Amino acid sequence: MPNLAPPIVQPSLAAIEALPPGISGVTPDALEAWFAAHGEPPFRARQVLDAVWRSGAASPAEVTTLKPSLQAALGDAFRWDTLGDTEVIATEGGLTEKALHRLDDGVAIESVLMRYPSAPGRRERATLCISSQAGCAVGCPFCATGELGFGRDLLTSEILDQVRSAVRRLAAKGRRLTNIVFMGMGEPLLNLDRVLEAVSALNDPARLGLGARQITVSTSGVVPGIRRLTGLGPQFTLAISLHAARDPLRDVLVPLNRRWPVAEVVAAAREHARATGRRISYEVTMIGGVNDTDADSDAIAGILRGQLAHVNLIPMNPVAHTPWTASPMPVIERFADRLRDAGLPTTIRRNRGQEVGAACGQLAAERSGTPAPAAVARRRDRLVASSAAALRGERSREAVPAGIDAGTEANSLPTAPGIAGATRRAAGGGARWHGARGPR
Repeated sequence: MPNLAPPIVQPSLAAIEALPPGISGVTPDALEAWFAAHGEPPFRARQVLDAVWRSGAASPAEVTTLKPSLQAALGDAFRWDTLGDTEVIATEGGLTEKALHRLDDGVAIESVLMRYPSAPGRRERATLCISSQAGCAVGCPFCATGELGFGRDLLTSEILDQVRSAVRRLAAKGRRLTNIVFMGMGEPLLNLDRVLEAVSALNDPARLGLGARQITVSTSGVVPGIRRLTGLGPQFTLAISLHAARDPLRDVLVPLNRRWPVAEVVAAAREHARATGRRISYEVTMIGGVNDTDADSDAIAGILRGQLAHVNLIPMNPVAHTPWTASPMPVIERFADRLRDAGLPTTIRRNRGQEVGAACGQLAAERSGTPAPAAVARRRDRLVASSAAALRGERSREAVPAGIDAGTEANSLPTAPGIAGATRRAAGGGARWHGARGPR
């Protein structure tokens, strides 16, 4: 396996901007325009898209339908893959694979592939969890990515190439990808333009062709992003990382709650469900003695009652440098029963891949090295004190995490020259969300 340590480095925006665009992030229209500029017919774009998304060609040289001079020009104009070295660690008999990908500026990101064997009444599934940012600005203390801090937004091609990597690994075993969730490193709605471009590519029958309802985009509660999605009316699933319905506690667990309180988040999600007809998925990481009490279940039931909603309860993955552990399963089951009694559909999710640090950011955090013991002790003491204050009903006095408001504005990285118009139209100018269908 390649040595990827340390995974998080200071990103070089200038270096990324100077590189050719990744081929996976180029729209069919833009690719046709490129071939037209080279005196080639539009069907050449279809041949390249098939090579990128269907045949698993490793380079332009393997697109044998193109003459060598055109292969060379394509290789000069576009990066065939934006992922450098990729380390894959498997567990659970190969059912879970954690991939640590090195990008061209040295930054590392993670994706997790989870296979679910067929069972009576249920076909085999393969779900990929992908990252939308390197690191994360939100800083949820139970999340390993939050320990890494924020690096940069990912380009559309860097998001999509995580998917291409998983598709190739599955194809080698005669399997296919059935679901994608944007629940890896980063806050997707703080990189919304590029997330929408990626979803458009994943849903496009000319590219991956995955049904919109097989795609889930998660957010910790970026209200302007939720409202923007509502205006676009996508048919993919919106998931809200809720974790607590009491503001004092959610201030600690989801620091951007200090900017957009839980009632405002849920109201935006409710309007999204009304506008799209799609049920909202609410995620709750269950932390022992912190957010797993009857008062917490009753607060969630009170704020979600009567909505088009589904609650997923997820035992906390062990994360270094926190004082917390997962709630015991009997406690989680009682919590779920109280939500169901209140009329909320509720599922308890099983953790996957703990042996390989499959929770977002865990493997990257391990590769980045161990912080000084004094820093670990200060972090743990602060979390103990802040969670105790929250349980007493005291609102946090800490500032909103840096970069949260800035992330709701225009992206910091421009789209590569020559493809801006096509990609922006796909993202924000009436993107079409195709019905449920699997990859061809």
